[in-house]
Amino acid sequence: MKLVASLAVCLLGASSLFADSSLLTKAKNSGLEAIPATKAEIMKLIDDKNDPITDAKVELGKKLYFDPRLSRSNLISCNTCHNLALGGADGVPAAIGHGWTANPHHLNSPTVYNSVFFKAQFWDGRSPHLADQAQGPVQAGPEMAAPAPLVEQRINSIPAYVEEFKGAYGKDVKIDFEKITATIATFEKTLVTPSRFDDYLNGNEKALSDEEKKGLNKFIDKGCTSCHNGIALGGTMQPFQVAAQYKFTNVGDFKGDANGMVKTPTLRNITETAPYFHNGQIWSLNEAVKEMGSVQLGIQISDADAAEIVTFLKALKGTKPEIIYPQLPESTIETEKPSFD
Repeated sequence: MKLVASLAVCLLGASSLFADSSLLTKAKNSGLEAIPATKAEIMKLIDDKNDPITDAKVELGKKLYFDPRLSRSNLISCNTCHNLALGGADGVPAAIGHGWTANPHHLNSPTVYNSVFFKAQFWDGRSPHLADQAQGPVQAGPEMAAPAPLVEQRINSIPAYVEEFKGAYGKDVKIDFEKITATIATFEKTLVTPSRFDDYLNGNEKALSDEEKKGLNKFIDKGCTSCHNGIALGGTMQPFQVAAQYKFTNVGDFKGDANGMVKTPTLRNITETAPYFHNGQIWSLNEAVKEMGSVQLGIQISDADAAEIVTFLKALKGTKPEIIYPQLPESTIETEKPSFD
């Protein structure tokens, strides 16, 4: 009986290791940050005093986000590659754009959810913020293939859109390409997904199970937080292939920015955004964890340890904002017709 009692005490002690405040402190000291618990605090992080977020801008930006008329063909919208019903991504290895063209560099579409927290946009980090990022895919030939003048013509030819822009920005608004894409970015800023992990970091130690806390502890101890940190658990530029060569490095020609740096993908909602890595070559999250251990950390992560880490990663699936698919204003006879060349 004494042996049984002693064993029970030991097991209870092991369980409580992840129930006290030590792991919470460890997580914060590792650079992990929570999405704030209140809307007011979130707004302090995402709002821009020079272009404040308003309901009118968000609703207009949502329509533009879903509107395929921003593409040359009238077939591709922002939501095509950043599908809000599919974790903000598209579920294929390489993005498919105008004329059924695969991304020429074999780049995977990153999620748009929580992208407001990224320090850089695009895999090579060439855009500093969402308003700048939104301009790229609309104009890119392998993506939406719509030159800025075409986008401006289509939107300005639709009276309902013109009125909505006036309602959002004032009657003297100039509806140019920059204003159109900035409005899309305003909507994208609101795509924030707080999770049970945020509840935990915000002080609710019961928000995670003991198994998830064990996985979090393993995630920290293995060194994953060296790149996956901050409020986005990613979104910063980091060197890639630090310790070993990525086994699919020859799929596509992407090698990072001029310094070989690659934007670290967010781990938020990671269970919804397979396939993984910049060229979308790994479909298993467990395999992705093991590959990262080899490539970035120079360690071999066992199947058991990878499974523990994935258990934690599942807790990063957040609550999505409710998105009601918008009814888009009708085109007019003046609206430029679609082109498929």
